[in-house]
Amino acid sequence: MSISKTRQHLVSIARDLFARKGLEATTMNDIANASGRGRRTLYTYFRNKEEIYEAVIESELERLSEKMDSVAAMDAPPSEKILLLIYTHLQSIRETVVRNGTLRAQFFRNIWQVEKVRKTFDAEERAIIRRVLEEGSGSGSFRIENIGLMTDIVHYCAKGLEVPYIYDRLARDLTEEDTKPIVLGIIRRALGDLRG
Repeated sequence: MSISKTRQHLVSIARDLFARKGLEATTMNDIANASGRGRRTLYTYFRNKEEIYEAVIESELERLSEKMDSVAAMDAPPSEKILLLIYTHLQSIRETVVRNGTLRAQFFRNIWQVEKVRKTFDAEERAIIRRVLEEGSGSGSFRIENIGLMTDIVHYCAKGLEVPYIYDRLARDLTEEDTKPIVLGIIRRALGDLRG
């Protein structure tokens, strides 16, 4: 097995154990035993359990980044891409938290640790949003005074909606399909896209 495949295997095993047992209850021995590798191999890649936890978060964020890239590359009007970027972000974060079971509590308890790991992803996500905003501005679809500021606003709005979205506290009486035209209208007005 190559170095990267071995590391990926260890991260995958750790994710499963963290999801079932929780971060606190999982030991380095548990990960080594479940992976079929010895502790020596585990310590070759990771100094401690927290490093493995960070690697789990990073791998989840890489999945989200790939989804965001595919949305940005779609052949769709820029305002619809922004809408899809927001919903893709929210859905992916929810799927990650739900899929990882008991990590859900850990995710919210250690939000600063998660935020530290998210820095690289956040920069990538802002770059994707910025590309779509520049595309819309360049094509005359958007009237944006400051693309950098608008990038930050869109990005932080999506991040700010994560917890209510995960806990189904956002638009309680509406389905997601009901909310999309409303959110699209907000996006179009905010970005000066009056073509919609």
